[in-house]
Amino acid sequence: MTLRPDLAVIADNVALGARVLDVGCGDGALLAALRDSKGCDARGMEIDAANVAECVGRGLSVIQGDADKDLAFYPEASVDYAILSQTLQTTMRPDLVLEELLRIGRRAFVSFPNFAHWKVRTSLLWTGRMPVTRLLPVAWYETPNIHHATVNDFRDMVRDRGIKVEQAWFLRGDRRCAPAAASFRAEHAVFLLSR
Repeated sequence: MTLRPDLAVIADNVALGARVLDVGCGDGALLAALRDSKGCDARGMEIDAANVAECVGRGLSVIQGDADKDLAFYPEASVDYAILSQTLQTTMRPDLVLEELLRIGRRAFVSFPNFAHWKVRTSLLWTGRMPVTRLLPVAWYETPNIHHATVNDFRDMVRDRGIKVEQAWFLRGDRRCAPAAASFRAEHAVFLLSR
C-alpha cells in the first residue's frame, strides 16, 4: 500500500523499533507500515468507529477516542513518537492537543494542510468563496476543519509555547518543496517537534 505523502515522510523518519501512538490514525495505513517495515510497537486512536473496526480487522491495536478529550488518559513519556497527521485542524483546541502529544511522546510528528497555499489564497481572492481543492475537497459547510492554520501560524504557536522544531518538511502535491516561502508554496507541512 502506498502511503499518503505526509505519512511517507513520517514513516521514513521514525526510528526502527520505536513505540508509536498515532492519534487520528484513520484507516491505519501508517500504523501498518510502521509495524511491518520498521518493527514498531504501533498503536492508534481514532474517533471514527468504522475506521477503528477496519484497523482492528487488519490486526492493528487501535482504540476509539477523541484527541480533544482522551489523550489525558495516556501516561507521560509512554511512547517515542506521538503522531497527529491531518488532524490538528479538526481539534477544538490544537494548542492543548499539541501539549498532550509532547507529554505522551518524547517527540511528536504533526502534519496539516496549509491554508495559506497560493491556490487557496487565489481561489478566495477571485471567487470570494472558501476554496475546494484536491487536498481540501469538500465545501466549507461539510468540512471537518474548524481551524484554518498556515505554516506561519503553526511556527508562531510552537515558538510561543517553547516547543523545539527538530525538522520540517513541506509538500506540494506528492513532492517535497523547499522551505523558502513555504507558507505560500506548500500545500502540506510536516513538523517533528520536541521539548
